[in-house]
Amino acid sequence: MTPAATHTRRVVTIHDGWAFAPVELSTASSWEDVATAGEQVVLPHTWNAFDGQAGGEYRRGRSTYARVIEPDAADDETWIEFAGVNSSAEVHFGGRLLARHDGGYSTFRVDLTEGLAAGARTLLVVVDNAANERVYPQQADFTFYGGIYREVRRITVGREHFDLGDHGGPGLTVTPTLEGDRAEVALLARAMVRDAATGVRFTVEGEAAATVPLVDGEAHATLAIERVRRWHGLRDPHLYTARAELLSGDTVLDTVDLRFGCREFAVDPERGFLLNGEEYPLRGVSRHQDREGVGNAITEEMKLQDLALLQELGVTTVRLAHYQHDQRFYDLCDEAGIVVWAEIPQITVFLPGATGNAGDQLTELIVQNRHHASIVCWGLSNEITLAGSGDEVVAAHRELNDLAHELDPTRLTAMANLFLLETDHPLVGLPDVMSYNLYFGWYVGEAADNDTWLDDFHAAYPEIAIGLAEYGADANAQFQSAAPEKGDYTEGYQALYHEHMLAMIEQRPWLWATHVWNLADFGSAGRDEGGAAGRNQKGLVSFDRTLKKDAFYLYKAAWSSEPFVHVAGRRRAERAEEVTEVIVYSNQDHVVLTVDGVEIGAVESRRAFRFRVPLTGEHEITARAGALTDTITLRKVDEVPAASVMPTTTIANWFDDAELPSPDGFYSVRDSLGDIKQSEDGARVIASVMEAVATSRGEVGHGVEIPPAMQAIVDRMSVEKLIKQAGGVSIETVAALNARLNLIAK
Repeated sequence: MTPAATHTRRVVTIHDGWAFAPVELSTASSWEDVATAGEQVVLPHTWNAFDGQAGGEYRRGRSTYARVIEPDAADDETWIEFAGVNSSAEVHFGGRLLARHDGGYSTFRVDLTEGLAAGARTLLVVVDNAANERVYPQQADFTFYGGIYREVRRITVGREHFDLGDHGGPGLTVTPTLEGDRAEVALLARAMVRDAATGVRFTVEGEAAATVPLVDGEAHATLAIERVRRWHGLRDPHLYTARAELLSGDTVLDTVDLRFGCREFAVDPERGFLLNGEEYPLRGVSRHQDREGVGNAITEEMKLQDLALLQELGVTTVRLAHYQHDQRFYDLCDEAGIVVWAEIPQITVFLPGATGNAGDQLTELIVQNRHHASIVCWGLSNEITLAGSGDEVVAAHRELNDLAHELDPTRLTAMANLFLLETDHPLVGLPDVMSYNLYFGWYVGEAADNDTWLDDFHAAYPEIAIGLAEYGADANAQFQSAAPEKGDYTEGYQALYHEHMLAMIEQRPWLWATHVWNLADFGSAGRDEGGAAGRNQKGLVSFDRTLKKDAFYLYKAAWSSEPFVHVAGRRRAERAEEVTEVIVYSNQDHVVLTVDGVEIGAVESRRAFRFRVPLTGEHEITARAGALTDTITLRKVDEVPAASVMPTTTIANWFDDAELPSPDGFYSVRDSLGDIKQSEDGARVIASVMEAVATSRGEVGHGVEIPPAMQAIVDRMSVEKLIKQAGGVSIETVAALNARLNLIAK
């Protein structure tokens, strides 16, 4: 019998000593070859940190990373763990291909033991983020940053150890079930066993322990926790630690620890989300992982900063979109008590050649993360029906839904549906729960159309729980307006839009979960709008997280218990109006406003407090709620700075002043789309309008078909409003269109 090892695993991050070349090199290349062709880098690293955020094309292709790996103890195994390589990787060691991995957001591991024994030293990783038809995602409203952008760890274990090759998972599964104040924790450990290991000792921190034999490399046990302390979201995010120790007699060969929580949850179509039997409204935001100037190669400090923003807002939930996030962030949500929607990047356009990859990515997501107390659902896809929703799409989702339940029977499956998807489509009822991405009030229609759409759905399908997976409006804080309106990208319109949405959501407790799109602005190379190329600006905070938009404080006023007061509009310091509106957001119920030290009014309200303030020069404006204060400075000017008006709103401003002909008995751009289409000649003219009013959403806007329910909302809008929303349409084009309509009798 081989003597048992006397140590457990050692894990060391290996972030330095890497060479990077922005080309594919020979698999026999040395570290020096790669360094000569490129540069030395420190991981995490992406080659798209800047071009992926500049707008337009960015480099997508194959690149090479290399590092020298020295051997450890002769009797040990050495594995390399990659926490995220986007999007495909080939791992070579000593010129030999050891592994391929498709999927840029999940953990995978590679065994280097044989290569080290044979004298191999150069670890070479070829990374590819080029377009293809077999790996998700390929078309989406975010940048696909290439690189080894998360942590890389060297794991040294004895010859017998817990399974490191099971889809990147921990080798230990923990499944708690609850009955009253008692929990039963089912534990399953898988181990790589040769001849020394005899069993596994399971413990649940301070509660129970059991030692069981290994059978065919597996050990099972069920431990009881009496008077269990439940994980209960923000109120009490209590976590237990389960430990599995691989034994040879009394010698510990390997150890795995996992934290878990004991909780029950359900979704009710009328009561919403229930946590441990109590109504627990899930109200929060979505999060993308990237950062300005950094891309997806973010640091621990940046993860903690995002968590702090979520906690400041007071969210009860976060949708970690549109892919598997770093394991560390799920840990942080566990600890903070924030309920998580986790998902895979099957998004926008269904790829028949990538159905297997979607299953692989879902498997990795679940196997690697099913111990997290914060996660309540596995997202199968997002807006997958943009280019079609036929039988093949439905069948693929049924397979994914079954796979998720097989891997984890304890959690819900979920989908985020494109707002164009018909409500009677089979995909709507396929997963356990679903939410829609609705953008009425931004891309189409008015904010109040959200109310009507959701009420109509709830009335027609009272047995189906519905949520809002995305809703939002873009805002560039540079742009300000005394009269904000849809499509102007002002900070003020974003705040007004969210005022409506927040009130709408509060009046509908049956919405099982709602997620603002998005916590922060994020990289989207296909976009060029709102005065900033290469980014989506729907965030409540800026891309670099240094600026909190006014809408951030609106949600803080609704969700946070931390007392505060915030005067909105501080970036519109120069104002031309004689009397201006000052808006204050606070979670206090009484706000007093002073101007230059003189009280001008007091308002009792919820969240939003409005005051009318005369302007004559420069004034110090202070809002006071008890001992809390916030102050801004406003200045009366004859004309607002040109920089505060979005350049692409020229057409909207022109509309306000123009005297476009509207002859009696004939159509004009002031008429609704639906009315004009009643005329055969008008319908032909309207066909020429559609390109002008297409929303600028980058590549995700291609191939969209508008269903009847959505078309009805569009038809209620005037041609004038549609063109305003589109932006960038020349004055001459609008005048010519109006002239054509003026020739068509009603």
